[in-house]
Amino acid sequence: MKVQHALMLTAGLMLSAPVLADDGEALMKKNNCGTCHQMDKKTVGPSIKAIAEKYAGDAGAAAKLEKKVRVGGAGSFGTMPMPATPAKASDADIKAMVAHILAAK
Repeated sequence: MKVQHALMLTAGLMLSAPVLADDGEALMKKNNCGTCHQMDKKTVGPSIKAIAEKYAGDAGAAAKLEKKVRVGGAGSFGTMPMPATPAKASDADIKAMVAHILAAK
């Protein structure tokens, strides 16, 4: 009986999680990052690959990008400002999105 309850609880938790926090690509889609950022080409903002290349080998890259994604800013890739990410995106979501960006090849 306890095993059945544990299985039902596990299944319920799995179905109730709309996006896993470690799925950076899905989170970027959910937060409309693709409006300005494409994987391979510059549009309004730099490509995901260009961002990854710029920060490759930078030990502080994740913290820098997490801050940029959260509060926005301009100047890293030109004059077009990046808007702040709405508060509905959690810090864990931003970390997952940045990890996805930095892993792009």
